[in-house]
Amino acid sequence: MAELQGKGINPGLAVIIVGDDPASRVYVNNKKKACAEIGIYSEEHALPAETTEAELISLIHTLNGRKEISGILCQLPLPKHICEENVLLAIDPKKDVDAFHPVNVGKIMIGDYDFLPCTPAGVMELIKESGIDPAGKECVVVGRSNIVGKPQAMLLLHAHGTVTICHSRTKNLSEVTRRADILVAAVGKANFITSDMVKDGAVVIDVGMNRNSEGKLCGDVDFENVKDKCAAITPVPGGVGPMTIAMLMKNTVRAALL
Repeated sequence: MAELQGKGINPGLAVIIVGDDPASRVYVNNKKKACAEIGIYSEEHALPAETTEAELISLIHTLNGRKEISGILCQLPLPKHICEENVLLAIDPKKDVDAFHPVNVGKIMIGDYDFLPCTPAGVMELIKESGIDPAGKECVVVGRSNIVGKPQAMLLLHAHGTVTICHSRTKNLSEVTRRADILVAAVGKANFITSDMVKDGAVVIDVGMNRNSEGKLCGDVDFENVKDKCAAITPVPGGVGPMTIAMLMKNTVRAALL
């Protein structure tokens, strides 16, 4: 960061949070903390839940025009009276450090992108740093959200994996997941992936962040019963989550260089 600042490049991140969702507050605090640790300027815009869509979009337009803000992030979910799609469209694609704008989604599809969505990018970094090559492997993604499932599948495809996307209407789900050399769970249901759904020696990546019946944080994978079958598995918390934050920092720096 000092090298960038020596060149007059000072990355800045604006984080917008609307309402008082507890999970969103935790995520926003973690992002601010990461910025402080590595020397990225950040500012938080905490808006009341009754903020109108027009007020929120007006703020985004103001941030789009500020040179010291290189990245803009609007924490999801938004209150129900605000159209998420309209808000994401309002963010300048060159400041869209979540990579949710249709322009950036399209660039990811063709493999010529400025930014990658933070969680899927973090998963790919974990795979790479673990010495795992997706090329030619059966890769199964459970979940088809625009935030994780779809872009995750695309990044695995770019890495030459053979990719299957599963979802709520997939028939014989366990048969599909048992084929996976690399299994990514992004369904948002606690302990959804059980031992009988995992092939021996698979790489299992748990993107889920849930709370179990005891109120403890857990993932989408039944970690205790799956871990002994795997060649590698990510824990929750402490696995994909920190990587998501790291990729957000990377995107913010990248935005400052555009």
